[in-house]
Amino acid sequence: QLQASGGGVVQAGGSLRLSCAASGRTISTYNMGWFRQAPGKEREFVAAINWIGGNTYYGDSTKGRFTISRDNAKNTVYLQMNSLKSEDTAVYYCAAGVSSFFYQTYYLTEKYNYWGQGTLVTVSS
Repeated sequence: QLQASGGGVVQAGGSLRLSCAASGRTISTYNMGWFRQAPGKEREFVAAINWIGGNTYYGDSTKGRFTISRDNAKNTVYLQMNSLKSEDTAVYYCAAGVSSFFYQTYYLTEKYNYWGQGTLVTVSS
């Protein structure tokens, strides 16, 4: 089970750090990703990190502002979000997957096997 937390209301230009804690399984062998979904829109890729933590990937809209990291000892993945914009407002979901060729598939929702319940981030302008 994945539990996302850390969402809330923040002013534009501010920062938030999301956490995704796993229970019942270890995430150390899983590739991890963050996705988001705004009202009336499709789920969008935000960031991903491979199972060993050596490679990270970002969506075009979050590159340079967001940072994904993982602490396998704490069974937790983080998403540091800086310079937040109103268009970042969405429900953020973490996900875990074991797909091969992750460097080619990291942005595909169908390549993730487990999903958290989501945490709402609201950026006010």
